[in-house]
Amino acid sequence: MKLSRRLSCGLSAVVLLLVAPGAAAGQTEFHLQLGKLVNPFTDTGDGTTVVTFQNAAQWSWGDHFMFFDYTADGGNDGFNEKDLYGEWYPSLSLGKISGSRVGFGPIRDFGVLGGVNYSAQSKVLKYTPGVRASWDIPGFIFLNTDFARLVDASSGVDNGGAPSTDDGWMFDVNWLATWEMLGQTFTFTGHAEYISAVTNEFGDEDRAWILAQPQLTVDVGRALGGDGGNLMSGIEYQYWRNKLGTDVTENVVQFLVVWRL
Repeated sequence: MKLSRRLSCGLSAVVLLLVAPGAAAGQTEFHLQLGKLVNPFTDTGDGTTVVTFQNAAQWSWGDHFMFFDYTADGGNDGFNEKDLYGEWYPSLSLGKISGSRVGFGPIRDFGVLGGVNYSAQSKVLKYTPGVRASWDIPGFIFLNTDFARLVDASSGVDNGGAPSTDDGWMFDVNWLATWEMLGQTFTFTGHAEYISAVTNEFGDEDRAWILAQPQLTVDVGRALGGDGGNLMSGIEYQYWRNKLGTDVTENVVQFLVVWRL
């Protein structure tokens, strides 16, 4: 294993260990999404159901965000058939650790990231050590920009998975905003990422991609006259240029239901 890969995995491990202090506040959600997603290797689409478990929590030294997607579609092509995919991103806040503001101007904090990406069907495993800038933007509960290394630790074709690759880079913007209008509560959240091009184990290039997944929902419980904050509904728009490193671009709107515990 290359020294850079050892250092990257080591940084991820340090962050994963240091976020152990107890959580001060957390939020758990279940999502149901219905749409027609594209298999980029055949350029065909099938009706797709995605069920997501999602959790975010504040820690005494930082925070974490994780999700697991269970995806099933109507096709029989080896893509999105009962697939499980998950990501976990713990972070350490320099402001929380120091007990003072460490940012400047519109940046209110800096942090250190760890992370793991895992796909069961394709046997893809990546570690994501990096850094974060947290922005103080009016109207947003949070807005972060993350820059991370993508360290590939996948099984590869010989072990029945997708081709392994060399290491790449990721830049991600993630946000959450809520507002009141016409007596209703709306939420706008999501992320947009750029993933660098990489070379797979056969010497072929996986293209750089851009993936954006903004969600817009309304508080259904409040709209129906009940308690708010538990049931939301709306849409997720998915734009994926060069999906999974291919030359296929996806534009799809999915129906979305969010149940918050």
